[in-house]
Amino acid sequence: MISERLRVASGVSQLDRLLGGLYIGDNVVWHDDAGSLASVFCLNFIQASQAQDRPLIYVSFDRSPRNLLEKLGTLAENPSLTILDCFTHGKGAGSEVFLKFYDEDKSEWPCRIIMVDKPREVEQVTDAFYNVHGTMEGDVRFVFESLTGMQELWGGEDDLIEFYSHSCPRLYELNTIAYWIMEKRAHSPRLRAQINQIAQVAIDLSVKRGTTSLTILKAEKRDLNTLNKPCNYWSKGLNVTFDSERRGTSRIDLGIRLKELRTKRGLSQTELAKLVGVTPSTISQVESDLIYPSLPALLKMAEILSIEVSSFFQESEDVTTRVIFPAAEAVEVKFPDQPVGSIHGKLLTPVDFEPKAEPYLIEISPKKNLPSHFFIHKGEEVGYMLSGKLQLKLKKAVYTVRAGDVIYLISEMPSQWKNPGPGVARLLWLKIR
Repeated sequence: MISERLRVASGVSQLDRLLGGLYIGDNVVWHDDAGSLASVFCLNFIQASQAQDRPLIYVSFDRSPRNLLEKLGTLAENPSLTILDCFTHGKGAGSEVFLKFYDEDKSEWPCRIIMVDKPREVEQVTDAFYNVHGTMEGDVRFVFESLTGMQELWGGEDDLIEFYSHSCPRLYELNTIAYWIMEKRAHSPRLRAQINQIAQVAIDLSVKRGTTSLTILKAEKRDLNTLNKPCNYWSKGLNVTFDSERRGTSRIDLGIRLKELRTKRGLSQTELAKLVGVTPSTISQVESDLIYPSLPALLKMAEILSIEVSSFFQESEDVTTRVIFPAAEAVEVKFPDQPVGSIHGKLLTPVDFEPKAEPYLIEISPKKNLPSHFFIHKGEEVGYMLSGKLQLKLKKAVYTVRAGDVIYLISEMPSQWKNPGPGVARLLWLKIR
């Protein structure tokens, strides 16, 4: 059995529970049904690796360095990150458009970037990332984007499987953890089966009728009851939430609980960290169950979230025990994906209270457009227009809502809201579990 000290966090707490955690030596293959589903898990893995101060090598076949830096955002601003560019002379064909990136002042780069001159030659790629690895200490992390890109560049499955069958065992022996991404539909069942046979962990990501699901296909040296059982999830930004994250027992996980309450307030990890007086890395590590906060930090978190400290460790108060909620218990919520100053909102019940319907007071400023819905919510929603006028876009239709009108959403979310009037539009909004 693998020693407990070799277990590390993936950055997604519920994935760690389903999988039994990541272990040094794991090669994790992500079979991506849509070509974009694995990204959020990779970004969380990178964030967790940085929180643990571990070096990470990102091998990119599918994105130019500039595009990849934009995708990584603040995660790229880390000296422990190395990008191995197999794109510029690969799919980028050495175009001047992509080569111009290397004319810039390298001191302005947020991380280390190395261009591979001959990525079409398998040996060149292999030598490149092993040479970089040789300069690093400790358990190095890898992200390969992607096996599909490698196959497209190398022209067939035989070179890909030969590369993988040699690299995977070697990375295992070198005490690394590697994420490998592959677009499921771009490969034959034969190749996928061969890849799975060699990997320590294989995970399928699928999307059907708008619902995303994760299925663990293989997990070596783990006694799991979650194998081949699809688990529905949804993501927004770096947040990944599984349907199964509804607590069924009195035991509360501090990391999950903090993330739930922070997300309910609409606060990012960076915003909460600033208010508490700690680093964003500290909040990330607490939510990933890597560390516990100090008592002063825990008290400050409770104050900011407007809850009792006990709410971090026990179930919320039963709905039947409360009848009246004073106005003073309402808490402001943020909408980080909306334009600044366009929308304001309050959750009308305490953050740690969980009724079947969550009431919000939403105010949209005059002449403002919202490019998306207020919430990402997999359930019914009901709104009552208190004052003003709004327009909402649902699929291709545009609806006008006036004071006294009721809005009822089953699963579809508006793609746009607009306040065309001169005054503030006010809504009473209910999210129904």
